[in-house]
Amino acid sequence: MNKSLITNVIAAGLVATGLVVEAPFREPILATGLFALAGGVTNWLAIHMLFEKVPGLYGSGVISARFEDFKLGINNLVMDQFFSKQNLDRFFASMVSENEQHHLDFQDVIEETDLSPAYESLVSTITESSFGSMLGMFGGEAALEPLKEPFIIKMKSSINDIAHSESFQASVREKLSSGPVTDDIHQQISHVVVSRLDELTPSMVKDIIQTMIRKHLGWLVVWGGVFGGLIGLVTSQLSLLS
Repeated sequence: MNKSLITNVIAAGLVATGLVVEAPFREPILATGLFALAGGVTNWLAIHMLFEKVPGLYGSGVISARFEDFKLGINNLVMDQFFSKQNLDRFFASMVSENEQHHLDFQDVIEETDLSPAYESLVSTITESSFGSMLGMFGGEAALEPLKEPFIIKMKSSINDIAHSESFQASVREKLSSGPVTDDIHQQISHVVVSRLDELTPSMVKDIIQTMIRKHLGWLVVWGGVFGGLIGLVTSQLSLLS
């Protein structure tokens, strides 16, 4: 169900109704519809501007524009929290096998990794954008809280794919055959992670985040329409009293 579309259609329906009914219902219905449509469309446009560059609107397309920063943040998170030299030393001490076909399973470690900083980085990107002030009207960062769990699940899945790719596994086995984990091994792993992240495109990252955000932030359009309609109704009543 597209909550945004339904909200704007209902608001447009009120506008159309207000244009054809007679007084005394004409003004309150028309004002309610116009204000509701303004609130709904404005919030829909704000959400749209997170992902798409709109000509003439400064700050639009923030997710795509900050794509490189997003990739850098994910790279730092993966290398500092998961593939740190300390973690690699502990992990390979128990997992290394002489068999070149041995599959190194990182899944349990990935599941225990705290990806909250990645989510907080995303929230910071959104709140610092032109959308942030509008988001503040609907609970601020708390309105994004429903995104946290699905975002972390998606990120763990992506990291798991990187850790179990053939290129990554082959690189790790090759380096481990020469001795204990060293700075050189850590750098090689970093190179593999960066290479895999470079395979991501702004469009791929946008699609992942857009699916989650549109699902949960659709209520911003709904409440924008509701509050806008209430303001319009109150305004029409005040004009009648004056």
